[in-house]
Amino acid sequence: MKEIKNVVCPFCGTLCDDIVIILDDDGHIVGTRNACRIGNAKFMHFEGAVRYTEPLMRENKKDDFKKVDYETAIEETARLLAESTLPLIYGFSATECHAHACGIELAELIRGIVSNTAEVCHGPSVWALQDVGYPICTLGEVKNRADVVIFWGSNPMHAHPRHMSRYSIFARGFFRERGREDRTLIVVDPRETDTAKLADIHLQVEPHKDYELVSAMRAVLKGFELQVDKVAGVPADLIYEAVEVCKNAQFGELFFGMGMTQSGCKHRNIDNAIQLVIDLNAYTKFGLMPMRGHYNVNGFNQVCTWATGFPLCVDFSRGYPRFNPGDTSITDILMRGEADVMLNIASDPGAHFPQKAVEYMAKIPLICIEPHNSATAEISNIILPPAIAGVETDGTAYRMDGVPVHLKKIMDPPDGVLPDREILERIIRKIREM
Repeated sequence: MKEIKNVVCPFCGTLCDDIVIILDDDGHIVGTRNACRIGNAKFMHFEGAVRYTEPLMRENKKDDFKKVDYETAIEETARLLAESTLPLIYGFSATECHAHACGIELAELIRGIVSNTAEVCHGPSVWALQDVGYPICTLGEVKNRADVVIFWGSNPMHAHPRHMSRYSIFARGFFRERGREDRTLIVVDPRETDTAKLADIHLQVEPHKDYELVSAMRAVLKGFELQVDKVAGVPADLIYEAVEVCKNAQFGELFFGMGMTQSGCKHRNIDNAIQLVIDLNAYTKFGLMPMRGHYNVNGFNQVCTWATGFPLCVDFSRGYPRFNPGDTSITDILMRGEADVMLNIASDPGAHFPQKAVEYMAKIPLICIEPHNSATAEISNIILPPAIAGVETDGTAYRMDGVPVHLKKIMDPPDGVLPDREILERIIRKIREM
């Protein structure tokens, strides 16, 4: 048996970097240590899953796929993209940053629109921080300093299983040597989730009333008296208690998830939450951080901002980058029926987009760079199988706090299977030749 230590887990935005991978004599993964159940499944089960190892093509989506070589599939992909009038490039959240850079270069070359999965998760967080700033810190600071932690619209016990043990609640930090005993946990969630069951204070907010609750907390913080018994379903006494805990913290951190970004008011919830954190900094040190889902969804927003000046929803159709969410977002363009070709990479919009958008995806030529069968692959014209980043190829990913982390290559991909970045580079070369 061979052990590879300090491997980064390519599952969620926590990017745990202490995983131990156990390989047998043939180079197959037979076990892991330190990984959560989901991370373990990512490493252990990808070989046993239905895996594409050769490109597939079909002219009509009602036909069966036929196996082809990479050259044929890439040439047809390049032709479709080069001849299109409004091509879309979407995904990127489950691959590494060099592939992101290639995807953005391709979008500029074909005058298309490029975006990532933040559109349907933490896009509102991005709109908000552009309005009012981003009082962020690192997860290491939370581990070592935070004595008050808030999870708002997030259930890390299920979505980020090692977040609480490594960084936020149970971790023993430099100034928090006793771990959980040194911290107060506040959970804001309409449901009594497994995370809420651990809370010292559970603010059971009514669905879509997050904005009202944040506003009430800001009012109490500024010395105003609530004139009602409840706000957004939360008793006023509990709001006073939570605000007092936050005011008296030595170091506090507000983690928020899709329960906040995708509820009523969308990015205005985050605007208000950031203002709450700014208000709290008049009394103590407080920070805020989005609980990013896919392991490199943050990475695309970083790379796209470097390359274009905008984090996502970038439109190159006029020859220069434009950014106008709602107009240049992939979901809205599909629902308006404006695009004529789509390239999807490292995501599954067929399973997560609105039905109207998926119906239009099924009508236009769709290229999918995807290692496994998925809802999007089922409605594709071309499937280009890539090596799996963080397992079969290396690269860089950005943790939810914006810290870049190096992904290790653990084993070789199936014979002939190319990394995402090389597939995109070949498409770019073929289009330049055309």
